[in-house]
Amino acid sequence: MSKRAVLSPDAQRDIRNIMAWSKDKFGVEAARRYRTLLIQVLKDISDDPLRPGSKERLEIMAQGARTYHFFFSRQRVSGQAVKEPRHFVLYRRGMDGGVEVARILHDGRDLVRHLPEDYRR
Repeated sequence: MSKRAVLSPDAQRDIRNIMAWSKDKFGVEAARRYRTLLIQVLKDISDDPLRPGSKERLEIMAQGARTYHFFFSRQRVSGQAVKEPRHFVLYRRGMDGGVEVARILHDGRDLVRHLPEDYRR
């Protein structure tokens, strides 16, 4: 059984902003689909932090930090899928073996610029 992902305050704020923007731009139903996808992404990385599609980012981050794009979980959601998800999760394994989510960012953003302090080298 997987542990639950622990969301940093930054990740919690990212989720609120993503959901508000999705609702304003695409409507309530689209925001619900994106929320369902987000939940699946968090479940997937909690079940297997090294899952296919995840990427270790040693060139710019602290040891053990990874990114995982929402795209890799979109087919794992039942119902209507999000066609073109545009976000990725920045995370690492916690001391207890669970997953610590630092940020959830749009894939057009500069990752280095948005790194939490404890992810910087």
